[in-house]
Amino acid sequence: MKLMQLLTEIEKPCAFVPTMGALHAGHQSLIAQARELCDEVVVSVFVNPLQFEDKEDLAKYPRTPEKDAELAAAAGATILWTPSFEDIYPVQITKLSAGELGDQFEGVHRPGHFDGVLTVVHRLFELVRPKYAIFGEKDFQQLFLITNMAAQLHPEIEIIAAPTVRETSGLAMSSRNVRLDKDARIAADVISKVLRAATESDSVAQARKELAELSVNRDFRLDYAEIIDETTFEVANNETQQARAIVAGWINGVRLIDNMAMKRALVQV
Repeated sequence: MKLMQLLTEIEKPCAFVPTMGALHAGHQSLIAQARELCDEVVVSVFVNPLQFEDKEDLAKYPRTPEKDAELAAAAGATILWTPSFEDIYPVQITKLSAGELGDQFEGVHRPGHFDGVLTVVHRLFELVRPKYAIFGEKDFQQLFLITNMAAQLHPEIEIIAAPTVRETSGLAMSSRNVRLDKDARIAADVISKVLRAATESDSVAQARKELAELSVNRDFRLDYAEIIDETTFEVANNETQQARAIVAGWINGVRLIDNMAMKRALVQV
């Protein structure tokens, strides 16, 4: 049965959790939060080629359809939707632009990535027409851009930010974590440790000093580490009221991103 027919038969507002599959406990937390908002929860699984600048990375992206179905149902999903490329892009693709922010931080290392993300989320919103859409804070720049896009193009949809779910070691849960071997998982612990130290700092200068530990760690190849104003995504200063540490880099060929909000008010130094 097609998605639109299912939604028409339900005739109830739904909460929506878009994913690229390879579901884990982090996704389940989004689904559970969605179920608290609506009785009907749509979970989509679509690996969007538009947001992969590297075809090899697209090919390597984990796909676990049977496990996805089990985890989604267990978390409270009422509809698991696995659209084809033609379902999402039935005609010529008109890409959305992520603007200047789309070329910063993640965008520097993944050109065009956020254009692809906004394009597919816009299409998914057109098709699902949810009342709520839930996204995790782990992909914070993505969350920021989607929130702004939705405010302009889909003001009827409320974007819900869900906290990052972490493994017992502190590593942020990600579908890419399955590609980490035992040694790489141990090495990846440095990310959350450095973030915690940075976010407990009293000043931007001290927080950046803590983040600099990642640049000299021989197991971690740093892409970026910065303190930003989470309300504007501009580089933070000591007058910033809502600061957040963001980092990205590579461990054993696997790219990992993470972020944490500052726990203390910044002070002038």
